[in-house]
Amino acid sequence: MSALQLSDLIRFARHNSPFYRELYASLPPRVERLDDLPVIDQNDFWAANSLPESRVLTGPLSEATVYKTGGTTGSPKFSVYTRDEWRTFVTSFGQGLVDTGLRPGHRVADLFYAGELYASFLFVLDSLAHAPVDNVRLPIGGGAPLESTIPTLRDLSAQVLTGTPTTLCRLAEQVVAAGVRLDSVELLLFGGEALFDDQRRLLAAAFPGADARSVGYASVDAGLLGRPVPGADARVHRAFTPYSIVEILDDSTGEPVTEPGRPGRVVVTSLFRRLMPIIRYPAGDRAEWTGTGPGHFRILGRAEEGVRVGPVSLHTQDARAAVAAADTGGRVVGVQLVVRRWDGRDGLVLRLATAPGEASGEASGGRDALARAVVKELETARPLYPDSVRAGFVHPLSVEWARHRDLSVNPRSGKLVRVLDERPTA
Repeated sequence: MSALQLSDLIRFARHNSPFYRELYASLPPRVERLDDLPVIDQNDFWAANSLPESRVLTGPLSEATVYKTGGTTGSPKFSVYTRDEWRTFVTSFGQGLVDTGLRPGHRVADLFYAGELYASFLFVLDSLAHAPVDNVRLPIGGGAPLESTIPTLRDLSAQVLTGTPTTLCRLAEQVVAAGVRLDSVELLLFGGEALFDDQRRLLAAAFPGADARSVGYASVDAGLLGRPVPGADARVHRAFTPYSIVEILDDSTGEPVTEPGRPGRVVVTSLFRRLMPIIRYPAGDRAEWTGTGPGHFRILGRAEEGVRVGPVSLHTQDARAAVAAADTGGRVVGVQLVVRRWDGRDGLVLRLATAPGEASGEASGGRDALARAVVKELETARPLYPDSVRAGFVHPLSVEWARHRDLSVNPRSGKLVRVLDERPTA
């Protein structure tokens, strides 16, 4: 399927989708510039897109594949692609795989999650099948037991592993703990969530000869977002021209950002989707233009990934920065924020996963010192938290030690749940 002209897409959506017809009701009859269109409100979009009576779709749901997505709103919603749209999706993404280092003949293990209408496993497998270089595909899946996955990777001499960082790290932890060697692995392609330095250390321990790179930037709700840009920074991508338009909008004004280094939220317009149009759709991430090449941007993380503990708002990046500052020895390989409530007050627990091989008895003293250092760093960065402790609003910060395999993940996608809210809701 070829890409539509923007003006044609706007006109088509406006004429055939009740949602877009109402959204654009106050606009002039002919609109050709993105700047003249409102940014989609996530809640309104998904409220209108319930199946089978979607008011977003431009036609009947008679030929399509239905996928489930959490979007950026947390609860699963449904996203649809016609066969032509899906072919364009995976073909374009597959072309970007050559920028990751995929070479002819590479044996690639797909460790993303499948089933329950989830798209990532099928998406990556189809993208590999449509890549412009020959490759051998190993559809293992992220839900397969590690006890069988590791022998399969070894027996088939897998050279490339694709999966979420959480899945790859759990595999790495098992590889190190079991003393297994997978010398054939030379490339780790991650997607679905960010890869942090602590996770890179764990991956390097298990796969010392492998480079970790982004598989690409896409989502089943927003579609094509960013093609990997070769280089040292795996966060840098470029738009899939001519199939998508990526904008970065100022957090306060909503105006398009044009200069490099100024962060804003990512908004995407898909020029190949007609059944379920995506026009100025918030992708849920923040980014900045790099100025290093045409359309190059750096992903900075989720737009609203954080938690409120009593009167205190904390972002996951606050906790990660505190751990990075305190953990000079590189002992922590995973971070999860756990919010609990007891005795009438909220409390925040930093669940920290340690590198495999640490003896708990020998490490306990060092862990205690590291825990105190992490808490001190976070309280220095967010002084409202210790102030709230002194005022009796929240419990003191605490640290809980774990292994990477003990961190909670989304059972459907395999992604790490960075904020775990265990407070009772009733």
